[in-house]
Amino acid sequence: MSTITADDKKFMKRAIALAEKGMNANAGGPFGAVIVKDGKIIAEGHNCVTSTHDPTAHAEVVAIRKACEKLGSFQLTDCIIYTSCEPCPMCLGAIYWARPKKVFYACTREDAAEINFDDQFIYDELDKKIKDRVINFTNILREEAVTVFNKWSTKNDKTLY
Repeated sequence: MSTITADDKKFMKRAIALAEKGMNANAGGPFGAVIVKDGKIIAEGHNCVTSTHDPTAHAEVVAIRKACEKLGSFQLTDCIIYTSCEPCPMCLGAIYWARPKKVFYACTREDAAEINFDDQFIYDELDKKIKDRVINFTNILREEAVTVFNKWSTKNDKTLY
């Protein structure tokens, strides 16, 4: 367990304010996020799912995209994410891919479920075998696709991540 500082509270209040701003603008759900590096906000975002017609435009993803662009990197090394709610499965995956050093969150996923943002069905789907999932997943042309993977594995000028 880490110590929570006055700055941590300040940055979380900004994430919460962004959640309310986006909600009041009818941009999407009541979620906000800020990304901080070296004590300064480098990117922020609020949920824009409904206003952009983009189901991936969650606050954390919006902020991660902006931060990576600003840093010129696909990783958020030494960054801290402050998000107004515990990340959903998609955002959790994006956060792990971005590799920040820490995440602070305000509301829990149970709080989100109380207002009909319930991701439990996704967690349940992840535990199922592909053939048992609600959405049908069918494997086709694997052999053709694997040839591209094989080319990647021998590519000399690739950027690892």
